[in-house]
Amino acid sequence: MPSPPILPPNSTALELATDLLAAQRLGDIGSPLRTLWSAQDCPADLLPWLAWALSIDEWDPAWPEATRRARVAQAIAVQRRKGTFDSVRRVITAFGGNLALREWWQTSPPGTPHTFDVILSLPGDGTGAPAASLVDAVISEITATKPLRSHFTFTLAQRAQGGVGLRAVSRPVTYARLALASPADASPPPDNALTLRGMPLSLSGEILTLGA
Repeated sequence: MPSPPILPPNSTALELATDLLAAQRLGDIGSPLRTLWSAQDCPADLLPWLAWALSIDEWDPAWPEATRRARVAQAIAVQRRKGTFDSVRRVITAFGGNLALREWWQTSPPGTPHTFDVILSLPGDGTGAPAASLVDAVISEITATKPLRSHFTFTLAQRAQGGVGLRAVSRPVTYARLALASPADASPPPDNALTLRGMPLSLSGEILTLGA
């Protein structure tokens, strides 16, 4: 039903007719705002626009739909707590990973102030290996969300599926430790140095190849 006109009493017949026509046509246009702003109900092809509206820092249409929806669902909570370790935990949870985060004062003996360790197990792609782009996105999100003064060491636990008969187990098979330095604090790396998004990396233990 069209809304009552708000035109003044001295409106012309043409103005009244135009107002009535516009009200009828606009009334036929659906505006499912609750659906469009819902992380679970928004159409998949519109999720990038919802992510942009919620100021999500990292987005890849190649992520699984469940990951994209989870990232959108956590966006407001992450933005409210950005710069805290709670926001780091929330943003990683959206990627479906199992996280262990230890701050410098939680280690024995205590580590370097304002540093923390992240040990993360990511779901694989069916072969047991998480995609390199997914690992890259997680590290970028941690960098953008963590306290600005803090630096971190990232350890990836890769999981593979295996088993005999109908019984299968999941176990960590490879670890890679990546020590990330802040680009502002680090000296320029050598030409042959391994870097990720411009940040020098130092690896120890078994090396996990992040490339394809």
